[in-house]
Amino acid sequence: MFFVEVVLPLSLAKTFTYRISEAEFHFIKKGMRVAVPFGKSKIYTALVIDIHENAPTLYDAKEIHQILDEKPIATEIQIKHWLWVANYYMCGIGDVYRGAFPSGLLLESETIISHKTDVVVNQNELSDEEFLVYEALQQQSSLKVQEIISILNKKNILPVLQKMMARDIIVLEEEIKESYKPKLIRYVKLHSKYESDEGLGQLLEILKSANKQKEIVLAFFQLRASEKKPITVKKLVEISKSTSAVIKALIEKEIFEEYFLQHDRISFDGKASEKQLQLSDAQEGAFTAIKDNFLEKEVCLLHGVTSSGKTEIYIKLIEEYLETGRQVLYLLPEIALTTQLVSRLRLHFGDKVAVFHSKYSNNERVEVWKQTLENSDKAQIVIGARSALFLPFTDLGLLIVDEEHEQTFKQTDPAPRYHARDAAIVLANFHQAKVLLGSATPSIETYFNTQTAKYGLVTLTERYNNVRMPEVVLVDLKDKHFRKKMTGHFSDLLIEEIAEVLSLGEQVILFQNRRGYSPIIECMTCGHVPHCQQCDVSLTFHKNKNQLRCHYCGYSIAKPTHCHSCSSIDLTTKGFGTEQIEQELISLFPNAKTGRMDQDTTRGKYGFEKIIDSFKGREIDILVGTQMLAKGLDFDNVSLVGIMNADNMLHHPDFRAFERSFQMMTQVAGRAGRSEKQGKVVIQTYNPNHNTIQQVTTHNYAGMYKEQLYDRLIYRYPPYFRIIKLTLKHRDFDKLKEGSMWLYQVLSQNLSMPVLGPEEPAISRIRNEYIRTILIKIPQELHLGNTKKTIQKMLNSFEAVAQYRAIKVTVNVDFY
Repeated sequence: MFFVEVVLPLSLAKTFTYRISEAEFHFIKKGMRVAVPFGKSKIYTALVIDIHENAPTLYDAKEIHQILDEKPIATEIQIKHWLWVANYYMCGIGDVYRGAFPSGLLLESETIISHKTDVVVNQNELSDEEFLVYEALQQQSSLKVQEIISILNKKNILPVLQKMMARDIIVLEEEIKESYKPKLIRYVKLHSKYESDEGLGQLLEILKSANKQKEIVLAFFQLRASEKKPITVKKLVEISKSTSAVIKALIEKEIFEEYFLQHDRISFDGKASEKQLQLSDAQEGAFTAIKDNFLEKEVCLLHGVTSSGKTEIYIKLIEEYLETGRQVLYLLPEIALTTQLVSRLRLHFGDKVAVFHSKYSNNERVEVWKQTLENSDKAQIVIGARSALFLPFTDLGLLIVDEEHEQTFKQTDPAPRYHARDAAIVLANFHQAKVLLGSATPSIETYFNTQTAKYGLVTLTERYNNVRMPEVVLVDLKDKHFRKKMTGHFSDLLIEEIAEVLSLGEQVILFQNRRGYSPIIECMTCGHVPHCQQCDVSLTFHKNKNQLRCHYCGYSIAKPTHCHSCSSIDLTTKGFGTEQIEQELISLFPNAKTGRMDQDTTRGKYGFEKIIDSFKGREIDILVGTQMLAKGLDFDNVSLVGIMNADNMLHHPDFRAFERSFQMMTQVAGRAGRSEKQGKVVIQTYNPNHNTIQQVTTHNYAGMYKEQLYDRLIYRYPPYFRIIKLTLKHRDFDKLKEGSMWLYQVLSQNLSMPVLGPEEPAISRIRNEYIRTILIKIPQELHLGNTKKTIQKMLNSFEAVAQYRAIKVTVNVDFY
């Protein structure tokens, strides 16, 4: 008897055994996918992680349906890493498998398939089976895998579907389709033969009789003298009050030449640059120090102030690793960042760069997966958000985790709730690779590890080209309100600064970490505030859609005209979000173009590119945004950054609030003055003497680190204690209360460490489910694995209690 051990893409902690024939036994290898029956009628794509001859004792092994791959599609190191993730973060291996694989490789009986409308299919090329599927999809728009099984009257249809997917005839349902065409802007320049003085004489001679054309040429010279940047056709038409037809005539006469740019590249020949990167002395020093550190340590932290040129150092390191033929993984916290970085890396490495993140369609992700597995030239460098960690690398040499302090590296839902930085360090260990963490404001745990000599540390204290750090100005809102010097949410100082920057043709970024128009609408008569029906939060007002929305479950209602409680029409808004600031800017600076970057404006696949492109192409003068702006974006023309209300972040019920606020403000401030001129940062706050705000003003990371460590030691928080957070959810308030109390008592009796709870979180009900949390603080010296085993045993016994079975428990290890 021969068996395979497989993982199913379901939230199950154990693996399952299936029966195979002898021939299959010799063919199947670890890491191949097989289609298996599970339950009464479902079929799933399972992954083989072991082949053996031991029959299962508790059940009869079923036979597999079919083998889906000719060669393994996941590597052994990858599977080993998944098992580590499942074990460390206390989740099922099935969760990891489902999270890691692109859904294009996980066909199951419930998957919905539809055909691509814009593809021309040559019907003669289709096999009989493919033709039947194709014909059925002409009749109705989408089919389930089960339905296709009955059409073809055979069980193993997955290979047929895979061939059709590879040829782009059919697609899986869950894709969002949106085709982004980069915006081409039309520019003109003077034909080279008229650049000299004689040429100008000739030009005026030619245009003697054509007045309109002469006006445009004169306007062109005027523009060229006043602005040093390329001149767009649109601007030229506006200034000369003429039409584009006249410009067309000038182009036909070969007086002007037109050219198109995809947002402004400084050099106008879009080829990959051949020239070598020149590092400054400080960068060169850091580069050598990193290599020295790598001789002794596996992990090194590069702590460089914002705009110190960390990316150039990464590029240099990548060059060295590519020469040895090993793969490089470059992790970024935010999809918005990948778009900007990809263009920078492609300039250097051409098409060796592959990108992998969740805004890509299924087929694109499957493609990158296969390229990584084959170690092809196209995927020598993989850039991605946290999910890129799970790609099947064959020979990884270097992992770069940029902006390592970012909280988006931690996945919150669904399981696996892993932290990409920590998981990356383990993965590197399996591959014998090196890890470089980079950040201007490292997280306290990482910095602590460098101080205890676990990681190497390299610091860069000056900005690239010796640009000075931005000057930080604090505005005391209390005082400004008292002196009546506020216009809406803008202090007089901030308005003056913005006006000055705009008059110089430079750009402004304003930061407000709340989206929507205002978080609360309140009745002035009875004080009633509309709340979400399913969650314990007030509804946020969104002006452009004129509705109130819940940011947790998406529930929305139209904006009320009168109070729902007492019918008074005297309603007012409290607090402010990005939308309100954008509105105020339009009334304060009617001539400036404003843009907004938050979750509402970056919904589509290319939402980020569109906004970043137009800000880079200087079509937007003032950009208002939430924390998306704080992640290492690089704009060379921004000279002013405004933080609208710094206190929002400081007063979060979270032990990290001060550390996060420091990081966020320093990062946002770092967007200012990245080229020659010193930038300025205006921070509006009600509490200008707050320690954290003072530390941001003086760019004092060490001060913040020491102060926070002192607090963490007293109150038993990381890095001195590890924290596991258990979240219990149920619709019945009393049952939840009882169940969480039971679990808390069992835990505190059996663990010799602080167990806190069961606590109602700040938002104690989401989607009609009440929530309770329990925190377990594990001291550094105790064995983490054994503690987790104990906790898991208690969770299992909690599930065995019949009346508590319906309570959902999620375990979040290192939830911060």
